[in-house]
Amino acid sequence: MEKKIRKIFAESIAVKESALEGNITQIVKAVKKITAALKSGNKILFFGNGGSASDSQHMAAEFIGRFKKERKALPAIALTTDTSVLTSLSNDYNFDIVFERQIEALGKKGDIALGISTSGNSANVVSAIKKAVIMGLYTISLTGNKGGKLLEFSDITIIVPSPITARVQEAHSVILHAICELVEESI
Repeated sequence: MEKKIRKIFAESIAVKESALEGNITQIVKAVKKITAALKSGNKILFFGNGGSASDSQHMAAEFIGRFKKERKALPAIALTTDTSVLTSLSNDYNFDIVFERQIEALGKKGDIALGISTSGNSANVVSAIKKAVIMGLYTISLTGNKGGKLLEFSDITIIVPSPITARVQEAHSVILHAICELVEESI
């Protein structure tokens, strides 16, 4: 069991190092764009499915609350939390539009739409990013493997180069924390 634990940690470290080397420029761009949007009175809309939904909620909480230092609350919304909206849209339409409709209702030009999909191919995340582009929101996607469909539609795509969902999620967490810490320092 100890050997397996060491292997899991080694894989996670290797994926994070690879993600850092392949994305440092993209992460810097994301920090600058998010900082500029927030300073201009805009907000961040986070969304994703499963563990990525949890990451969305976690990051919205970090921006609204605080990450490392006391500061004013920063406007962020996780589009994954309103069960009435999610279930009514899924029931009345289909699950593929649950984030797209919320982008349409809550987003405005200059806001940031930050979609998270470990495959880069989640239909509802891709649909929301496409809607955000049409509406003039700036789009940032966190993906895994080779980027998936989100690579085609996002202004910034941060790709964790691994096909293993757990390793991608672990790297996404570090990336999101880095973004939050640097934005907080810049505000």
